[in-house]
Amino acid sequence: MNKFKRLFDIIINYKTEFAKDIMVAGRSGDNWKTYSTADFVDIVNNLSKGLLARGIKKGDRIAIMSGNRPEWNFVDFACNQLGVATVPLYPTLSSQDLVYIINDAEVKMLFVSNEDLADKADMAMKENNIDIETYTFDKLEGRKLFLEVAELGKSQEIDLQPYNDAVDADDLLTLIYTSGTTGKPKGVFLSHENLLSNVQACNHLITDDYKKALSFLPLCHIFERMVVYMYFSRGVQIYYAENLDNIVADINDVKPDLFTTVPRVLEKVYDKVVAKGKDLTGIKKSLFFWALDLGLKYQEPLKNSAWYNFQLGIARKLIFSKWQEALGGNIKTIISGGAALQERLARVFWAAGIKVLEGYGLTETSPVIAVNSWKDEDVKFGTVGRVLKNLDVKIAQDGEIMVKGPSITKGYYKNDEATKEAFDEAGYFHTGDIGELTPDGFLRITDRKKEMFKTAGGKYVAPQVLENKLMESTLIAQVMVIGENQRFPAALIVPAFEELEKYCKHKGIPFSSKQEAIKQGEVLTKYEQIISQAMANFGHWEQVKKFKLLDKEWTIDNGELTPKLSLKRKVILQKNEELIKDIYKE
Repeated sequence: MNKFKRLFDIIINYKTEFAKDIMVAGRSGDNWKTYSTADFVDIVNNLSKGLLARGIKKGDRIAIMSGNRPEWNFVDFACNQLGVATVPLYPTLSSQDLVYIINDAEVKMLFVSNEDLADKADMAMKENNIDIETYTFDKLEGRKLFLEVAELGKSQEIDLQPYNDAVDADDLLTLIYTSGTTGKPKGVFLSHENLLSNVQACNHLITDDYKKALSFLPLCHIFERMVVYMYFSRGVQIYYAENLDNIVADINDVKPDLFTTVPRVLEKVYDKVVAKGKDLTGIKKSLFFWALDLGLKYQEPLKNSAWYNFQLGIARKLIFSKWQEALGGNIKTIISGGAALQERLARVFWAAGIKVLEGYGLTETSPVIAVNSWKDEDVKFGTVGRVLKNLDVKIAQDGEIMVKGPSITKGYYKNDEATKEAFDEAGYFHTGDIGELTPDGFLRITDRKKEMFKTAGGKYVAPQVLENKLMESTLIAQVMVIGENQRFPAALIVPAFEELEKYCKHKGIPFSSKQEAIKQGEVLTKYEQIISQAMANFGHWEQVKKFKLLDKEWTIDNGELTPKLSLKRKVILQKNEELIKDIYKE
């Protein structure tokens, strides 16, 4: 790993060490469009030559707005081997933010995946008098295809070696603009060294047994992007699912050894499994819930008794083997990040023989700060794992996690004030998260510093802890705990409507529509019971006293969720202002 000084060294090594018939693949209708290592390298090199022929030079910035697909990699590596920085743009960006980022980063060229995004970019740029070349990954009438750049490059007599040699480890690799609910996005400066140091420090997560990975978290986000670089560094084949619409079918088609995810996806998988269990009858149903209950009691691997392990062996053979089959049959590891993972989910998936590795990090840290391992002695449920060996973490007096090391950003692009605020005098980066280090070196996150709030009584409340507990109910799809400067915490709850409809049918409660269901007295009583049980072990000042049920799920498209499915709290508060006033009116 130390031989990698610039990101593209990974591909040079791949060609030497791992060359294969399928290096990457992307969805093409009902089939997969595959690319060999030779194809990959040829396309990347020709794109690089084409970019040079189009006047692109070291230090320029090129933007990519696309879902996950091999073309993302082609443009990324074609740029980074020239010292050209990529600027990922989320497909869900507002026109305002899109224009701001293009201008702030001084983007010279834009690559988009499809017609919808090309039209979106055209409209935003036209309204703001921006004129940059746009190329599409899909072949579209009247549009410039990205392969035109590669074809141009193929005709050039250009030696890329001098351009490779001119790229240094501390050169800008990518500018990633953090999505904020208010204010302008900030461009995080990440160098080749930042990303490679993180790839190297996380490399222990993958062994030679891992052959195939499925990628569906957005490559625009640094979490998936770093992991993809890690796959390349270990010769793992990558299959790209451009969206989550057919993810179950894709998993069963590809049969991956591992993939990354966010907790929300695992929660949905778990809820569907439990729902199927409820539909069983007789001995099958009894066995299912016996196994599930056993799985929820799973301890760290070395802590389970011989009797427990004997029972678990039976449960795995009879019940949990079907969980494995549902995830393609080869799944060994799932890496979870982006938000807090419910501890019970980690336990039950490990019990099922599927090792879910919870990690933690930020865009500014490239991203991983800590992560649990697949090794039996190197995992602790309820934590985000051990701090990476090349990082130094300290806990500030107010509980904030501070970090220093080679994967930490140098700062924010053209924003000295924000950069200065992000670091303390000793050069430690402020993560904005509250946590603690266990005596045996595991990091536990308790909340976001900025999300903690104080009630009118002066008591601090950590909403994420309460939300994670409430999310253990299969009848809750989404929840946000509120209560800043109020007399008590309350909650906005989006029910899991499929489960709620089944519950209503079982109890004989009318369910004509979502809007009508959440008004039913018996439904409200059920959610009161769920909240009461979930709050049992919290302090009285922390307990959710009131709630409102909402009839629409929070989504990325509607602006309530970030691309990694975290809550945009300020947006949700603004959209539900009247409901919240109603909660606290008495």
